[in-house]
Amino acid sequence: MTDPLPPGAPAPPASFHRRTAAVADRLPDLREALGRWLDTLDLGIERHEDVVLAGYEAMANSAEHAYRDREPGPIDVRAEALPGRLTVTVSDYGTWQPPSETNGLRGRGLLLIDSLADHCAQVHREDGTTVTMTWLTGDLPAAPHPDA
Repeated sequence: MTDPLPPGAPAPPASFHRRTAAVADRLPDLREALGRWLDTLDLGIERHEDVVLAGYEAMANSAEHAYRDREPGPIDVRAEALPGRLTVTVSDYGTWQPPSETNGLRGRGLLLIDSLADHCAQVHREDGTTVTMTWLTGDLPAAPHPDA
């Protein structure tokens, strides 16, 4: 839970968007930025951690698989808080790599994402992949629009 905003403070943004190159060393900063944005919402700590972990796993999948054997391209991370729902979308513009056989230590990222989010959908396009993760937040109000 976050502290209420002091009188006259600007409202937290209802949405989040960042774009960066899909390379592993850029992802911690992106994960931290998402976490800071989530701090502006009235989420419990467990839900907050679920969102950050699932989002980071989707980012890592893009960095590791989407641009394999070529120059890394962009990754977009978007999040939106609406009444009763929080959605995080991770998009890349590379090539979909179907899950490969696992040795038991790797290859469980999509299962992890699916277990952390209330709903998860993947869309594989000719120009990339989008993973959309949704959490039902009960009585979490949407963050006010910055222009309100």
